[in-house]
Amino acid sequence: MTRTATRRAGARKAARVKTIRKAPAGRLAKPAPGGIRTYRNALNFINARTNYEKMLRVGYNVTNFNLNRMLRILAALGNPHKKLRTLHVAGTKGKGSTCSMLAAMLQAAGFKTGLYTSPHFIDLRERIAVDGALISEADFVRLMAKIAPIVERMERDEPTFFEIMTAAAFLHFVNKKVEFAVIETGLGGRLDSTNVIKPEACGITNISYDHVQQLGNTLEKIAEEKAGIFKAGVPVISAPQPANVKRVFKRVAESVGCDLRFVGEDLEFSYRFECSRTTGPHTRVCMATPSSRFDHLQVPLLGEHQAYNCAVALGMIDALRQRQVNIPEQTAIDGLARVRVQGRLETIREQPRTIVDAAHNAASVAALMRAIGQNISYDSMVVIFACSLDKDIDGMLTQLQLGADKVIFTGNGTSRSADPMDLHARFLEKTQKMSQVAPTLVEAYKIARHCVTREDIICITGSVYLVGEAKKAQAAGLLD
Repeated sequence: MTRTATRRAGARKAARVKTIRKAPAGRLAKPAPGGIRTYRNALNFINARTNYEKMLRVGYNVTNFNLNRMLRILAALGNPHKKLRTLHVAGTKGKGSTCSMLAAMLQAAGFKTGLYTSPHFIDLRERIAVDGALISEADFVRLMAKIAPIVERMERDEPTFFEIMTAAAFLHFVNKKVEFAVIETGLGGRLDSTNVIKPEACGITNISYDHVQQLGNTLEKIAEEKAGIFKAGVPVISAPQPANVKRVFKRVAESVGCDLRFVGEDLEFSYRFECSRTTGPHTRVCMATPSSRFDHLQVPLLGEHQAYNCAVALGMIDALRQRQVNIPEQTAIDGLARVRVQGRLETIREQPRTIVDAAHNAASVAALMRAIGQNISYDSMVVIFACSLDKDIDGMLTQLQLGADKVIFTGNGTSRSADPMDLHARFLEKTQKMSQVAPTLVEAYKIARHCVTREDIICITGSVYLVGEAKKAQAAGLLD
């Protein structure tokens, strides 16, 4: 080796030694600032966090669902949630659709609008959107790079997946200078990570049984948790509710000091289903509010449940109008006419006609069966079904057998999936309708295709995860 080469090798060795000495004794070296440089880095970081959405059993307490922890993250980020004008939506089913309708109406009125929803079907970025555009990979990387050092400093009380995503959404909306942010709760309301905002208005969709292990096994207990988003001086618009739920809402509203209005009682409302050659099947809605009258709105979402979701969204728009926010009635009508919601009676194939719907509790499966029966012309329907173990399985199967002509049971692709063989056995206890089991969604779809004719339909439902798998399979050509 020459003298010059020897000096270079020695310099490299010294540099390596110097780098190693930077780490404090007895501790692993921390990632350098800006260590999240790629989208893959960002995904690895967020997916390594505790994610209650993927867990079968989660204790519903202030340790696991800690708003103080959420507030510490936000404080370290400059409290972005305090810089936003927000609308907050909770409920058992219909939250995502209601939020999408709100965002569509605000955008049509010319407001730059953020939308935060969960869960996602295929791409994590579906959860955070501005004016209908998903957050870019580059923006997501920048957000995770900013949040990661904060998470590292909180290692003794580490933020969860949902807390980090919620904080990222708030910060992204501030960075993009949105004028309104529409925020969907994740679980419940009282302890939900989104419940740190002071919104312009709150919306409550239908209350039914879901997440009973966390929220309680009675409608009153579930309603109490959902009403945790009520805040003094913030108007609340609720979908029609059972009498026991209404009593809870009225008590909480009186206690916190907020104005509570129910669709169909305080807000005049009617709807009907229509179908024309030019627009296809749709819902026609009429609604009168204290400051607005919406006549014959056309909404391209089907089902009685979507009519009530629309009414909640319109009631919240009216609450903004009463606060002198300029949203002309015609722009609201135009926005609703263009609304699209993923995974809700969504057609992903025409031949054979294939519909996906993320119904995942007994009430939403019942609503799905009614919506298909009332709005879609077909001879017979084959349903591909999977669900999670912690759901009201018997309740879902009871509703399913009322509309399906044949059911193919499979798994939903997660560790929470109910055993398809068990689903099949329980279904046979209720009905003698045709049914069988398939090991995967793709295999189930192959079976379904052989069962249907041109006038039949295939419906894939029971789980958000199953719908996501179906959409991915269709995009990859696996359903051809």
